[in-house]
Amino acid sequence: MPDRPHVTVGRGRKVGARGHLAHVHDAELPKRDPTGVATSMETTLRDCLRSLPFDEALRVADSALRETGCAQLLGRVADTVRGPGSPQVRRVAAVASGLAANPFESVLRAICLDVPGLSVRPQVTIVDGDFRARADLVDPRLRIVCEADSFAWHGSRSALASDARRYNRMVVGGWIVLRFTGRT
Repeated sequence: MPDRPHVTVGRGRKVGARGHLAHVHDAELPKRDPTGVATSMETTLRDCLRSLPFDEALRVADSALRETGCAQLLGRVADTVRGPGSPQVRRVAAVASGLAANPFESVLRAICLDVPGLSVRPQVTIVDGDFRARADLVDPRLRIVCEADSFAWHGSRSALASDARRYNRMVVGGWIVLRFTGRT
């Protein structure tokens, strides 16, 4: 969570003393954006993908795809963006996935994307005989599973036991299981 909200205002607009309540960004806002209320989804998506660190930008894009299914909008943003940050916007759009289960998984995938030779896909079902398990991130070629474990989803006694059985079965099946913990 940011320490303060981020707010984009049109160039030349005076923010005054309220600037300490938010991170204020000046930008040329398209004429079609509502004045004084909010930027359009397209403008918001473009600005987030352009200005946030890569892992945070991927969280935004994955969430947008997961919650709104805005694949066409994301494609349009990537195709039309120009200027500073545009290479990152195109990179994020190219790897974004609505399959990512949550922001923690998106950040873990962003990290994995920078590991040479590793190519993970989100939410892959592993099948081995009568065993079926859905894993957070999977590189099928290297047989590596990356699990984004948080207390919110894996914190009960029964969840811990279920996860242990599932992970053990994957390891017995020849998979390398890497578990990453977070506070989500």
